[in-house]
Amino acid sequence: MKTFGFAGWSGSGKTTLIEKLIPLFTARGLRVSLLKHAHHTFDVDHPGKDSWRHRHAGASEVLVTSSRRWVLMHELRGAQEPSFDEQVRHLSPCDLLIVEGFKFAPIPKMEVWRAEPGEGMLHPNDPHIVAVATPFSSDAKVQTTLPLLDLNDHEVIAAFIVRHLGLA
Repeated sequence: MKTFGFAGWSGSGKTTLIEKLIPLFTARGLRVSLLKHAHHTFDVDHPGKDSWRHRHAGASEVLVTSSRRWVLMHELRGAQEPSFDEQVRHLSPCDLLIVEGFKFAPIPKMEVWRAEPGEGMLHPNDPHIVAVATPFSSDAKVQTTLPLLDLNDHEVIAAFIVRHLGLA
């Protein structure tokens, strides 16, 4: 399983870019999975649903399954958040694991950067960032020695990642 991450500040366009790239990877015959880190509380079920009721009754894990999908919810109940490597071990084998939100994971990453949020660039402080994607229409001049890709040219970005990981 090859792993590639996307790093950037909130609002930079990481999720939208990944959404555009996944169909390009699957069209190449790659089996793709995604690992996303959320910095906030989230829920995949809703109050009143059986799974929600069971979790709130104290179950540590609830697995909901059907003929179309399954989901495993695991409550940490005060335990420490598992490491990046521990989270990856929960996933089924795939060709390409896309990672969003683990800024400090020691994996190859593409920085998604826009001038608008007003934040500095991450790559000068992260040796695992291998390229920067930014809108070429932006007035901001990006200073980097890394490959600079047009955030809106999804085919070029997909090809870069495939080449970088040796998936071609």
